[in-house]
Amino acid sequence: MTKQKTLSMKLKTRYNPLKHGLYLLLLLALPLFSLGNDNTALFEKGNAAYAKAQYQQAEKSYQQIIDNGYESAAVYFNLGNAYYKTGDIPSALLYYEKAHKLAPGDEDISFNIRFANSKTSDKVEPAPEFFATQWWHNFILFYSASTLATLSIIFILLGFGVLILYLFTASILLKKASFFTGVIMVFVGIVMVFIINRQITYFSNHHQAIIFSSTVTVKSTPDASAKPLFVVHEGTKVTIMQTNNSWIEVELPNGNAGWIATTDVKEI
Repeated sequence: MTKQKTLSMKLKTRYNPLKHGLYLLLLLALPLFSLGNDNTALFEKGNAAYAKAQYQQAEKSYQQIIDNGYESAAVYFNLGNAYYKTGDIPSALLYYEKAHKLAPGDEDISFNIRFANSKTSDKVEPAPEFFATQWWHNFILFYSASTLATLSIIFILLGFGVLILYLFTASILLKKASFFTGVIMVFVGIVMVFIINRQITYFSNHHQAIIFSSTVTVKSTPDASAKPLFVVHEGTKVTIMQTNNSWIEVELPNGNAGWIATTDVKEI
């Protein structure tokens, strides 16, 4: 008998914090540093509350870390689990999606997104994607930006270290080996920085949101009296195309598009 898969409720116990509004060079360095005692204590407090089934208390602890100006895939993932446990599917999806942006290759996060989506009313099949485009997206999203940042620093520093060896060694064989090894390592590090840039650009170009109103009628124009096109329900993920005062144009994964009020969604 096949064992039925369930939502991954195992909390993540470690996380690499990133602070909002930092430039790419700082993004490369931040994973090497820890948050600090206050936020670490909040994270552990949230995990302890979750283990005791005190899910609302866990939500408050995780949310306080975010309110302090930090973001982390582990914090978002655990917060999503806490919201799921309290039956708040839209909030669970919102934070699973936020976690996915920081750790797109994490299988637990991806599985929980699919599982939570199965609990929503709208089952929207995405439009087929060209295979080369799909391959490229899978490639740049295979590792998180923080992991790539750490690896790129290691490769670049080691590469320059090997090139320094090339300058000072007298052995011709060692010179050749160190030169080519150093160049390759620096090149790999630079490629990782490029992939980080493409990953950030990908998520910047995919400006998405989760529907939070129970039922939303999508309009043909940004006007309450406009022609209704179709209906979406809470938990559905949409792509934000443009804004017009208190209205936003959204597109579903299947290509259907229209206008809804900004108050009906929360941005990922």
